[in-house]
Amino acid sequence: QVQLRESGPGLVKPSQTLSLTCTVSGDSITNAYYYWSWVRQPPGKGLEWMGAIAGSGSIYYGPGLKSRTSISRDTSKNQFTLQLSSVTPEDTAVYYCVRDDSLEVHSTTHGDWGQGTQVTVSS
Repeated sequence: QVQLRESGPGLVKPSQTLSLTCTVSGDSITNAYYYWSWVRQPPGKGLEWMGAIAGSGSIYYGPGLKSRTSISRDTSKNQFTLQLSSVTPEDTAVYYCVRDDSLEVHSTTHGDWGQGTQVTVSS
C-alpha cells in the first residue's frame, strides 16, 4: 500500500521560499500510471491543486501559482519536492502530497493522500 509523507518547516518568513518534500513508500514515483501532486488548503478555504510531476518526469503547474512554484523529484530517494517562492501570509495552509491517476486533484475522495503538513507564513 502506498504511503506519502510530507516534511518541511512549519514556519516560513514572508518573502522566503517554502520548501517541502514528499517521501513515498509502497510505489515508485516513476510509475507511469500516476501523477504526483501538491495540493494545499488555506484555513477556511477549499483545496487548491498546485501542480504535479508525472511518472515520466513531465511537470505541470496550476494556473494560480505557476510563476512562484517549482516541483522536482529525486528518484534515488523516491521523493518529490515543492518550492514556493516569495511567500506571503496568504500562503499559510495545510500542504498535501497526493498520488492520483488524474493530473489535477480537487477532491480528497480520489487518490492517495499524505497526512498533510501545516505551513504558517509569519514574521
